Amino acid sequence: MIRHIVFWRFLDHAEGRSKIENIAMIRTMLLSMKETIPQIMALEVAENVIPGGDAYDLALHALFESREMLEEYAVHPEHQKLVAVLRKIRSDRAVVDYEIGG
Repeated sequence: MIRHIVFWRFLDHAEGRSKIENIAMIRTMLLSMKETIPQIMALEVAENVIPGGDAYDLALHALFESREMLEEYAVHPEHQKLVAVLRKIRSDRAVVDYEIGG
């Protein structure tokens, strides 16, 4: 299995919305992917509760059966829509993908 973890920092204002509004919008979009992208086995989205310093604003933790499933997710049209929105409203992104289990 593959664990996919992503962190984002958001711009204070972008696309006519505040940081708080953009985080809420992206959180909703991320959570809806569980219903529309069958490759996702599990998905969790969390907002940072202790902001400041080097902290990121939002985290995604997703689980995929295989590297191939992660690759299919990456090119899925719903994921690509999300990516296009995020590029306009985020200031930074970090990602880690790693194998778990045996």
